[in-house]
Amino acid sequence: MIAADLCLPDSLLDIREEPSVITGVNLYTITYPSGGFRVKAALAVPESPKPLPALLYCRGGINRVGRVRPERISQMASFGHIVLAPYYRGSEGGEGRDEFGGAEREDVSMAYGLLRRWPLVDQNRISLYGFSRGGMMALLAAAEHRGFHAAVVWGGVSDLLLTYEERPDLRRMLRRIVGDPVKRRDAYISRSPLYRVQEIHCPVLIIHGTEDQNVSASHAKRLADALAACGKPHELWLAEGEGHLFDSRQLEAYTRRMFAWLAQSFDR
Repeated sequence: MIAADLCLPDSLLDIREEPSVITGVNLYTITYPSGGFRVKAALAVPESPKPLPALLYCRGGINRVGRVRPERISQMASFGHIVLAPYYRGSEGGEGRDEFGGAEREDVSMAYGLLRRWPLVDQNRISLYGFSRGGMMALLAAAEHRGFHAAVVWGGVSDLLLTYEERPDLRRMLRRIVGDPVKRRDAYISRSPLYRVQEIHCPVLIIHGTEDQNVSASHAKRLADALAACGKPHELWLAEGEGHLFDSRQLEAYTRRMFAWLAQSFDR
C-alpha cells in the first residue's frame, strides 16, 4: 500500500515508507505536530479493504533505550490492527525533550487524535498498549481520554515512586528529568497511574512476568488491587518465571491471548 492510498488526516506533516518485515503489513514513519514540535512515530498497517481496529502503542524506555521495533509492531498488526507507535518528542529525530511521563504525554494524545480522524480506523475499536515505561503512558492516556475501547499494560510501570525505589540504576536519570522524589513528589505522583485509576473508563488487561527485574510484579499487583478497589473491569495475567522480556514462545503465546481478549471485549 503506497502512502498516498492511506487517506491519512491533513494534519500529518510527513510520511515515509519503510521496508516491510511481515508480508501483508506495510510500515511507515510519520511526522505529526504536538506541542509545537515535530514528533515522529512508527506506523504498521495491514492490508485490508475495510476499516480496522487500532492499537495506540506506547513504547518503553527513553530516547534510544527501548526503541520501537518494526518486528514487534508488525507482529501486532498481523492480528488485524493498525498500530501507531509514537517515539515521543526528542527521539528518532523528533523535536523537543522527553520528560518521562511529563509534557510528552501530549504526543500520545495527538496520536490518538490522528486515529480518531482517520477513515481507515474503526472508531469504536481503538485500544491502548503500553510496555514497561509505556504502561505508565498508556494508563495516563486512558485516564485523560474516554474514547478508548481497552488498555493493555505489559510489564508496565504503575508507580514511578516504586520505580525510583527499586531501580538505583535509574535514579540519576529520574532526578535529572523528574526531580528529587522528596522535593518533587508531586511530579512522581502525577506520572503514576496508580493514583488515577478512578479516572480510567475502559477495561484494563495487565500482563507481567513474575521474575521481572526491571519493573517488578509489584507494579502489576498494586495496579490490579487499585482497579479492584474502584470497581474497574480488569484482568491480571502473571506469567510464571518470565522476566521483563518474555522468551519467544511465551511472547507469541501471550500476544495471541492478548488479541483474543481484545476480540472478546469487542463482542461484549
